[in-house]
Amino acid sequence: MLTTVVFDADHTLLDLDPAVDGGLAAVLGEMRRLTPAAAGVSLADLRADFAACLAERPDEPVVAVRRAALARSLDRVGLGHELDRMAELFFARRFALTRPFADVMPVLAALRSSYTLGYATNGNSRADRCGLAAQFAFEIYAHEAGVPKKPAPAFFAAVAAAAGVPPASIVYVGDSPEHDVRAPQAAGLRSVWLNRARLPRPAGLRPDAEIRSLAELPAVLAGWG
Repeated sequence: MLTTVVFDADHTLLDLDPAVDGGLAAVLGEMRRLTPAAAGVSLADLRADFAACLAERPDEPVVAVRRAALARSLDRVGLGHELDRMAELFFARRFALTRPFADVMPVLAALRSSYTLGYATNGNSRADRCGLAAQFAFEIYAHEAGVPKKPAPAFFAAVAAAAGVPPASIVYVGDSPEHDVRAPQAAGLRSVWLNRARLPRPAGLRPDAEIRSLAELPAVLAGWG
C-alpha cells in the first residue's frame, strides 16, 4: 500500500535556475565593481566554472562544489581573496530568489490528507529557506547524518528509515532519469518522472508514471489505489 510521497527538490519542486543566475549575477556585478579585469568575464563563464567543478567532484556536497566554482571564477581576475564574501553574497541572493514552481503548493495541499510527504535532495536547498517551510513530515539532505548522494542505495534507505515504512510503500518524484527514477526503483521504491521539459524518454527508462506537471500527480496516485 502506498503511504508516502517523497519529492526531489531542485527542478522538481523548486525553480532553481533563475535563483542561481541571480546569485551569479550579483557576484559578477561585484567582481566588475572591484576590478576592470572582470569586464571580460560573463555569466556563462561562471556557469561553466560550476559545471567543471561538479564534474571533477561529483560526490562532494553542493556547497563545497559551489565554493570551488566561485574560487575558480574569482581566480580568473585575481580576486581569490574575496571568496568568503562572494560566497556569502551568492548564497544570500540564491536563497532569496529560490521559490517553488506554481504547481507545487496546491499539489502538496491536495496530497497531505492522504499521504505522508517527504523531501529528499542531493542539493543544499533547505526547505525553510525556499518557500517550503513546514510542508513535509521529514527532510533528508545528502551529506547530513552520513547520508550519501543519490544514486547511492543508502540515500533511499535513509528515506525509508525517516518515513518508517517499507520502500514499497514509498513513491519518489523527481526530474532526473538516473537519480529519481532508476535509483529509487533499484532500491525498491516506486518512481514518478516529472518531465517538465517534455524530453524524449531515455532508452530503457521505465518510470512507474511520467507526468509533465505536478498537477497530474494526485490523479496518478489515486489511480494506483
